[in-house]
Amino acid sequence: MRIVPAQPSDLPQLLAFRTEAAGWLSRLGTDQWQFPYPAAKLLETVEDGTVFIVLDGSATAATITVTSEVQAGLWTEQELSEPSMFINKLSVARTHAGQNIGGRLLDWAGDRACRAGATWLRLDAWTTNEGLQAYYLRQGFRHVRTVLDGEAINGGPRVSGWLAQRPTHPADHGFADETPEPGRPGGG
Repeated sequence: MRIVPAQPSDLPQLLAFRTEAAGWLSRLGTDQWQFPYPAAKLLETVEDGTVFIVLDGSATAATITVTSEVQAGLWTEQELSEPSMFINKLSVARTHAGQNIGGRLLDWAGDRACRAGATWLRLDAWTTNEGLQAYYLRQGFRHVRTVLDGEAINGGPRVSGWLAQRPTHPADHGFADETPEPGRPGGG
């Protein structure tokens, strides 16, 4: 399997991933991702070069966004002073579920963040999706805190305020990495 930067032509597939994931999550009993993601906003992140896809032959198996940009209102100034990369929108196609592609993508993201000079790989997860939170804990993340509606630092409502991080490190993720070298993260 190869990991490559997503292209604007991948937008329909990325939106389909989000819809597929929302349906799967709904069947698991969570309301995560039940509202359509704005295509223009997703296209903007694709064009910024922060969205990546995993290709299994010609099939798109997964996607992840890795960025030095942070969601407002989640992390403290002290935490933001530490070099960090942030992941979001991790989705694995149901056709490729059960193959640890998500875990390998997290390892790839941690390796990418390490090569960029980041100390931390950070994420925010849906506050009510305990299954997802447990998954990230099994993947070596440590829960930092949960930011609820009305508690966000510097304002902003939150439904995705379960914060976690793990140290970055080189990793053997098993993907053929066809992405450009990462830029330096913020902080530090």
